[in-house]
Amino acid sequence: MLAVKSMNVRENFKEWCNQVINGETLIVSRPKNENVVILSEKEYNELMKAKRNAEYMTKINESVENHKKGDTISFTMEELRAMESDNWKPTEKVLEFERKHGIQRIEEATNE
Repeated sequence: MLAVKSMNVRENFKEWCNQVINGETLIVSRPKNENVVILSEKEYNELMKAKRNAEYMTKINESVENHKKGDTISFTMEELRAMESDNWKPTEKVLEFERKHGIQRIEEATNE
């Protein structure tokens, strides 16, 4: 990891970019400690992928915990296909799940 003043980056931008492309991370120091970090697109994409993976794993862990507590609802393929219809109405199973979890349907909320 390299640290450099912003004036130096302006003067030698191409050279600093080459260093970043070759694996270095560059910290550009600025007044009031408002520093920035320059890294390669490849490294940035890897960081974003790791962040998305961590968020996804959190959701999976929450789902597992919900399943253990019985806070899930299951549907057959026929039920899922029926839900695709424009005139689908929630079944008693769906309504019960919503009541159990304090979920209010949009239609109901606008009628109040």
